Amino acid sequence: MKKNVLLIFAYPTHDNLNYAIYEQIKKGLEEGGHQIKILDLYAEKFDPVLIFNQEQRRRDIQHRPETKRYREQILWANHLVFIFPIWWGGMPAILKGYIDKVFATGFAYHFEGVLPRGHLRGKTAWIITTDDTPAPVGFFMQDYGKVLKKQILSTMTGIKPTKHLKFTYVKGRKPETIKRWLAKCYQLGRNGL
Repeated sequence: MKKNVLLIFAYPTHDNLNYAIYEQIKKGLEEGGHQIKILDLYAEKFDPVLIFNQEQRRRDIQHRPETKRYREQILWANHLVFIFPIWWGGMPAILKGYIDKVFATGFAYHFEGVLPRGHLRGKTAWIITTDDTPAPVGFFMQDYGKVLKKQILSTMTGIKPTKHLKFTYVKGRKPETIKRWLAKCYQLGRNGL
């Protein structure tokens, strides 16, 4: 089945493994005949800073004109792909700001009593992360790929299934391993993730 896929890329340069992953996913999706929209947060200088004041109230965030295009991209897609590094156990600030501003209450979810009700049901997602953390240290650290998967996408917005592909301890890997990872990304894209 052909999909509408929104690729959300969050890395400040294009000369690294994250971008190579993005390129392989994109190439596979294109060759698989899927429709793609690209959101490169750093390239378009997305402003992650939330401002609340008399003119910009928190309860109106889902109606802000500066995020309308991003909300429309999400509504268009039936599959989202997030590609980003894990830094200090978290996602890059630009991606966190994107989620704070775009996946707002009223647009992505609302509460029924104390329980969230997702507005993005029927959509699926892949999260692809990289990190340089050795396994023994990584065991004790928070992983915002997991937070994005379980808390934000699945629980709050209703995006299911959400899968998380982790490429860990990148700096300690051999070139053959990286090559296998990239081939896997291409195949994922070709198969429609």
